[in-house]
Amino acid sequence: MPFTAVPLPQAELLLDQQFVPAPAAAQLLTTLTAAVAWRQEPIRLFGREVMQPRLTAWYGDAGATYRYSGLHLEPRPWLPELHQLRQRLEAATNTRFNSVLLNLYRSGQDSMGWHADDEPELGPEPVIASLTLGATRTFRLKPRHPQLVQHAPLSLELTAGSLLVMRGPTQQHWLHALPKTARPVGPRLNLTFRQIVR
Repeated sequence: MPFTAVPLPQAELLLDQQFVPAPAAAQLLTTLTAAVAWRQEPIRLFGREVMQPRLTAWYGDAGATYRYSGLHLEPRPWLPELHQLRQRLEAATNTRFNSVLLNLYRSGQDSMGWHADDEPELGPEPVIASLTLGATRTFRLKPRHPQLVQHAPLSLELTAGSLLVMRGPTQQHWLHALPKTARPVGPRLNLTFRQIVR
């Protein structure tokens, strides 16, 4: 299924709801949940240290170091499943990726706060390829500058196997988040492939 453009001003979003078919997505969720070296890191938030409300891991090419929220991440070597996904994503997006950040949301109480992927090592207009495995969760975007406040926040239901690509000026003009939910939901694994500029 080809990508569908998601209309959003000052942004470029592409969505493929079935990038990974359901049976393969379920198998990948099981395999990666068991194989990935998960960590729960303390981060700086509003001047105090708190534990991230999710599990994380960083994989990539040697030297693809990433820094965010006071963390300094050195990549683990690619797992075979992650390397195969990278190859598929590079072919589908015509973009080179040298790293992937994995976030495991164990339940509806795990979340990601409002932020932009705008760290210097990602470059001025990064391409972020975000693959969802597991439970459907609501992904939200809201404008980060006054000139766009007339645009209502956007909500996307990201299902298992879906691929959302954020590129162009998206990170300059929009924040995104994965809020908590009171609904009973199973685990969700999100893989965000990116290119660290060295």
